[in-house]
Amino acid sequence: MAGHIQDRWYKTETGSDGKPHKLKTDRYGVGLRYRARYIGPDGSEKSKSFPDKQKRKAEQWLANIEADMSRGDYVDPDAGKVTFEQYATEWMTTQITDPLTRESVESRLRLHAIPYLGTRPMGSFTPSHLRLWLRTLEDRGLSAGYRRGIFARVSTVFTAAVEDRIIRANPCSARSVRAPRLEPRKVKPWPVGRVMAVRAALPDRYQALVSVAAGLGLRQGEAFGLAVEDVDFLGGVVHVVRQVKLLQRHRPVFAPPKGGKERDVPLPESVAFALAGHLKHHPATEVTLPWKTLDGPPVTASLIFTGSMGLALDRNRFNDRVWRPALRAVDVETGRDNGMHALRHFYASVLLDAGESIKALSEYLGHHDPGFTLRTYTHLMPSSETRTRAAVDRVFGDDEPADDGPETAQEGS
Repeated sequence: MAGHIQDRWYKTETGSDGKPHKLKTDRYGVGLRYRARYIGPDGSEKSKSFPDKQKRKAEQWLANIEADMSRGDYVDPDAGKVTFEQYATEWMTTQITDPLTRESVESRLRLHAIPYLGTRPMGSFTPSHLRLWLRTLEDRGLSAGYRRGIFARVSTVFTAAVEDRIIRANPCSARSVRAPRLEPRKVKPWPVGRVMAVRAALPDRYQALVSVAAGLGLRQGEAFGLAVEDVDFLGGVVHVVRQVKLLQRHRPVFAPPKGGKERDVPLPESVAFALAGHLKHHPATEVTLPWKTLDGPPVTASLIFTGSMGLALDRNRFNDRVWRPALRAVDVETGRDNGMHALRHFYASVLLDAGESIKALSEYLGHHDPGFTLRTYTHLMPSSETRTRAAVDRVFGDDEPADDGPETAQEGS
């Protein structure tokens, strides 16, 4: 057995007869009687106290410690005394994701997790604490998607604590603790008329942005980061290699596309003509920004779309001063479903309606997982019945009507 059990109510001394005798100590009848002691893997002594009549429980506790050590599953009981705030704060300093992602993670933890979970020791969490916290977030009116993101970050912190041998198990993984369910929302692509109306309502220098977003499926930041050198007019390809991102205090940087995934997108002639016309009236502007971080190496690109002062477009200013006024001008609501991302959905709907595969669409959109593309846009795919009718019509559509058609069959029946 690892360690031993100390009885603090009795001590053993050798009597005058040379035999050991059990004598009461000064602590007899006061406090916890048994003290289980052992030496941890780091060489330090660890202990836990138990009340009177629980010696067997103390022995079992030591036996479990010994078994954990032999299996390599040992967790220092004192490690779990660190609070959630202390551990989460230290964990955040070790993250190596891009700065914008780190800002988002830190913001969610500091605003929605630490105020409620921060003072509790990591080792004391039970599933009920997490269920109560999730209910609190729901009562505050946060959307299911936002709450789901917060929950994912908190769960990641607990998972890291398990791997660091701070706690034994992640309480977020308990069956009774369920991540908030996303509200079922189907993407509703804009009709062609709306796309064209919004395009016409934009200032001239930004109209081609609609062609880029709706005709190439680019994200807003990718459209803002599109440079002349990325467009192969002769080869009919656009290389999506950067985006414009805003870091703390809304300072812009160049960064790889979302997920770090560069891609090539087919360049339709209509979009090529729109870009060529735009560049004729609004020549590209060389813009230099740091790469990925505010102190990153400077990178220069000849941006196709810039502000009136020749600076990279700021998504917040653009949305407030350009995009939303254009929506209002054509009586389109300015809610979350009608941001520039709506043009990306339009692109997906056009390709699926034309019979493009999910795999190809996923590559053009820059998704890591074609399954995500399928889940997002499956309701836009033509039904099997529609495809069947179209396939048969393509074969027989040019044939002349025969005398023995459906009407003739009905007459003879």
